Amino acid sequence: MRALVVDHGEAGPVRFADVDEPVPSSDEALVEIRHIGLNFGELNYLDRWPAGAVHGHDAAGVVARAAADGSGPPVGTRVALGMSAHAWAERVAVSPASLGTVPEGVNLADGAALGIAGVTALRVLRKRSLLARDVLITGASGGVGHFAVQLAALAGARVTALVGSPDRAAGLRELGADEVLTDLAESEYRFDLVLDTVGGPVTAQAWNSLAEGGTIHVVGYSSAQDTTFPSGNLFGFGEPRSIATYGDMTPTSAELTDLLRLMAAGKLSAPVGLRGDWHDVADAVQALFARKVHGKIVLDVV
Repeated sequence: MRALVVDHGEAGPVRFADVDEPVPSSDEALVEIRHIGLNFGELNYLDRWPAGAVHGHDAAGVVARAAADGSGPPVGTRVALGMSAHAWAERVAVSPASLGTVPEGVNLADGAALGIAGVTALRVLRKRSLLARDVLITGASGGVGHFAVQLAALAGARVTALVGSPDRAAGLRELGADEVLTDLAESEYRFDLVLDTVGGPVTAQAWNSLAEGGTIHVVGYSSAQDTTFPSGNLFGFGEPRSIATYGDMTPTSAELTDLLRLMAAGKLSAPVGLRGDWHDVADAVQALFARKVHGKIVLDVV
């Protein structure tokens, strides 16, 4: 079968290859993949995966063979895969713990956009009550950012979205952002929670805008810049502020189910900024790295 595999050469980060058919264990379902969702991190940090390995973590498809032990969805069920290894292939053996059933009325391709971005946003925003809280989302025009803006607004937060340029602000107010900024210095708010996908100087700025008892959750570092705190900047009186890392790789089925239910209810939309054919993956990756895509990239497996 065909799959996208890791390529550490100049032609990378991924290339097509013929690979062996997956052999599901008794507690795995065989899923025929219809759509894949691309993420910046998995394509930009290729040194973390061996060359030739089937790549990707997010996808959506249809169960072709149910798990032999009776767990998981039956044959024919439309499913979304989230944080599931080796997902960018025509067929994938996957644990039901990494699957969410896609409800009727939800586009299967939108299910492929959830995965890492949607689950990350949901898990971070569930760390505390957001009702009437001030929340900052950095890198708000990206996949995680688009989901985070919507989910924070749904939870009753006052949402500030920070983007890299004015052209990346489009649509964020419609998704629930109360304020959209290109420079954090423009805001006078003190934030109770910051979901930071950018890193670098933005993290230091966010720290200076953090309310007493507030937390910055660092979920990415797309700027690839170092974060420097001036001497004494991490000292302060009052309720302690904190910076938290994120690396939760536990099973995603519960969160996928919750996100898909919100989609079915019309309360959450998938931020698909580019839809195409997986044979055009090179162009899609180039657009992703050039920051030309607002939201997620979903490619159809044909």
